[in-house]
Amino acid sequence: MIIEPRVRGFICTTAHPVGCATNVREQIAYVLKQGPIADCPKRVAVRGCSTGYGLASRIVATFAGGADTIGVSLEREPSEKRSASAGWYNNRAFEIEAEKIGRSPLTLEGDAFSDEMKKDFIERVREKFGQLDLLVYSMAAPVRTDPDTGKTYRSVIKPLGAPVEIKTLDTETGEVFQTTLEPANEEQTAATVAVMGGDDWKRWINQLADAGVLAPGFRTLNYTYIGSELTWPIYWNGTLGRAKVDLDSKAQAIRGRLGADAARVVALKAVVTQASSAIPVVPLYGTVLFKVMKQLGLHEGCIEQIDRLFRTRLGKDVALDDAQRIRVDDWELSPEVQTEVSRRWPLLTTETLGELADLGEYKSQFLRLFGFGIDGVDYTQDVDPRVVPG
Repeated sequence: MIIEPRVRGFICTTAHPVGCATNVREQIAYVLKQGPIADCPKRVAVRGCSTGYGLASRIVATFAGGADTIGVSLEREPSEKRSASAGWYNNRAFEIEAEKIGRSPLTLEGDAFSDEMKKDFIERVREKFGQLDLLVYSMAAPVRTDPDTGKTYRSVIKPLGAPVEIKTLDTETGEVFQTTLEPANEEQTAATVAVMGGDDWKRWINQLADAGVLAPGFRTLNYTYIGSELTWPIYWNGTLGRAKVDLDSKAQAIRGRLGADAARVVALKAVVTQASSAIPVVPLYGTVLFKVMKQLGLHEGCIEQIDRLFRTRLGKDVALDDAQRIRVDDWELSPEVQTEVSRRWPLLTTETLGELADLGEYKSQFLRLFGFGIDGVDYTQDVDPRVVPG
C-alpha cells in the first residue's frame, strides 16, 4: 500500500515504516558523530521509549554509551491494510540497528501504568541484566488507571482560578487568534496530577527497589518541560504546573529512599511532540522559538538535547536549580533568546507569522514524528506496513 499522512488537528493516524526507520538511523548517525561517552550507565531502562526524548535516550545510551537497554511503550500493531503507530516502527528500527553493533535490546509493549507490566518488566530485568543502573521516565499520556483503586483519570490542560485569554495558532491554516480557556475545577486538577504527576514514576521505582533489581548507585531521570513566561498562563500556572510540582515532590521522596542523587527531574527545551501540539499557545510559541534559536545557532531537537544531557549533565557535580532539577533548557531560556521571542510575541498575527516565526519547520518536525517528509524516502512506492526495513 501507499501510506500518506492523515492529520486531524494534532493527531496523525498513519505512520510510514521506511520513513520512521530512516528517522531512527539519522538520529543514530548524529550520536555516532559526537563520539563515545565513557561513563554512561551500561544497563538502562527507558519508559516511554518509542518516540521523542525517550527514543533519543535509548539511542544515546546504546550508540554513544555502549549500553544494553530495555524499553517500555504502548503501541498499535500494523495490519495488512493499516499502518502501525510510529513508535511500533521506531522500536523495531532501533532494535535492528542496535543488534548490528552487538547490543541486545529488549522492548516490552503494553500499558506501562499497570502492575502487570511492572511485574513482567522486573522478571525480564532479572533474566537479562540482573540489575539496572539507570531508568529514564519519559512519558506523556492523557489517561491513567490507578492499579490500586481501578479508577481511571483523564488529564486536562486548563488554567487555574480564572479564565485565561491567550494567543494561539491553528497549525493547519496558519491562523493566529485569541482564545479563552476556562479554569479547571478541583476534580480535574487532581486527575491531571494523578496522570501526569510523579505517582507512577515513584511506584515504578518502589517496586523495582523492593524486587532488588536496582544496582548500587542507581539513578532515575524524569523528563519535564517548564517553559518561559509566555506559556506559563496555561502551562506552569495551570493544571500541568500542579502535576510538575507533584513530580518534584516524588523525586524528593525517591531520593529519601535511595540516596541524595538517585532521582532527578530534568527540564528540557520545547520540541515538537504529539503531546505538546495539543497544548494551546505552545505550538505558536514553538514556531517563534525555533526561528529565533535557528538564527542564533542554538536550535536543538530531541536527539541533540539528550546527547547534550548525557554528555554534560549526568556527572556528580552538575549544577541544579532551586528545586534540585537538572536544567537542559538553558539555551531556550537564555536572555538573548527570550528577549527576542518576547519582542516578536505581541507583533504576531496571521499576516506576520511568516516573517516572525517558522511554521514550516514546526509542520516538518511534526510529520517527521510519523516518518513523513524525510529526505531520501520515496513515498510513492508501495510498502508493506507490517515490515520495517533493516
